[in-house]
Amino acid sequence: MAKTDNELDKKVEKKKNKDKKPNIFVRMGRRIKETFSELKRVTWPTFGKAVKATGVVLVIVLIFTVIVTAVNFGFAELLELLTSLGGTGA
Repeated sequence: MAKTDNELDKKVEKKKNKDKKPNIFVRMGRRIKETFSELKRVTWPTFGKAVKATGVVLVIVLIFTVIVTAVNFGFAELLELLTSLGGTGA
C-alpha cells in the first residue's frame, strides 16, 4: 500500500526534529547529570593516602627547588668569573 503525503510529511518532520540539537540548557543539564554520575563511581583516597601523597609531592618540589637554585647559583658565579676575566683585556 502506498503511503499518503501526510504520513511522509510526518516522517520528514520527525527526522528533522531528531537531527536538531537540543538547546544549551538541556545540553548543560545532561552534562551536569553525567558529571555527578561519574563522580559517584570515583574511588576517593583515604585521608592517610592523601596526606602521604601530598608529602611526597612537597618533598619532590623541595628537592627540585634546591637543584635549580644550585644550578642558578653556579651559572651566576661562572658568569661573574667570565665577565671579570674578560674586562681586563682592554
